[in-house]
This record gives sequence, C-alpha cells and structure tokens, in this order.
Amino acid sequence: MIRIYMKPSDKTAKGAGWARWSAKPLYRELVATAKADGIMNAVAHHTHYGYSNHGPVLDTGFETPNPHLTMCVELIGQRDELERFCRRHGDLLATKVVVYKHLEHWIIGPMNSNLS
Repeated sequence: MIRIYMKPSDKTAKGAGWARWSAKPLYRELVATAKADGIMNAVAHHTHYGYSNHGPVLDTGFETPNPHLTMCVELIGQRDELERFCRRHGDLLATKVVVYKHLEHWIIGPMNSNLS
C-alpha cells in the first residue's frame, strides 16, 4: 500500500491562469490513473484535522471545506505494481509525501476442507 498526501486543491496542471483553474483535481487523476494501470484498490480519503510535509496544523472549515487541509490517496497493490506506478507518474507525485507500507491480502471464502 502507498499513501500519497496532498491538498484537495492540488491540480494536475502547474502554473497559473485558466489551465490551472480548469484542471482536474490531482486526487481524482491519481485514482483514475491507478485504475487504468490495473492497481487493485485506489481511494481518496479526506481528513478533518492534521498536517503534512511539515506544514501548519489545519482543520475543516465550519461553513466551507478547507481546500488546504491534508487528504490522501491510498493505493493497494503488489509492491512492483506500486513502484511502477510511482516511476511512470512521477510528474504527478513530485513534492508529495508518499509512504509505502507492506500489507497482507487475505482472501476469505468457504472453509477449506483440507484445514483442521
């Protein structure tokens, strides 16, 4: 599993002007790209309180969402698939905090009669 930390306001386009304003949110692009690359799971998590990359501690807004509050995209797949994803899409991940964690994938189904 990798978690990629970012702001909800991060976009796929760099710079300023109309291109950045109309660009797709980065978290949506990462989930769509992970799906296209065959990654098993990809979800975006919004948070309520916290910080990332040594930034200030932030919380949700009371009336409007805080576009600078940390969120993360979590990808679950085999390590080699995740490494390939990061190499292939490094331009989208530049300056982001990316964390890898080894997980076990359990498949739960009907009881195996060979087990006691």
